[in-house]
Amino acid sequence: MQTNTMQSSARKLLDQVRDKIRFKHYSLSTESTYILWIKQFIIFNDVRHPTEMGVAEVERFLTYLATRRHVSSSTQNQALSAI
Repeated sequence: MQTNTMQSSARKLLDQVRDKIRFKHYSLSTESTYILWIKQFIIFNDVRHPTEMGVAEVERFLTYLATRRHVSSSTQNQALSAI
């Protein structure tokens, strides 16, 4: 039951993100990319809601991207902008 609540909460969060991105007139590809980064960030942090997380979780995620996934600094910046 808790998983459904988290999924529902994530959907609401992602709906808010989509609304904000559309309000700012970002492209659909940017919207899709940002949504993917946010989902990865949430999953990486054991499906915790972003409001429960802070700087430490963001830094840990970005470090993971750099050291384990070997993404470029521009990709890290994109992930950071999304989250």
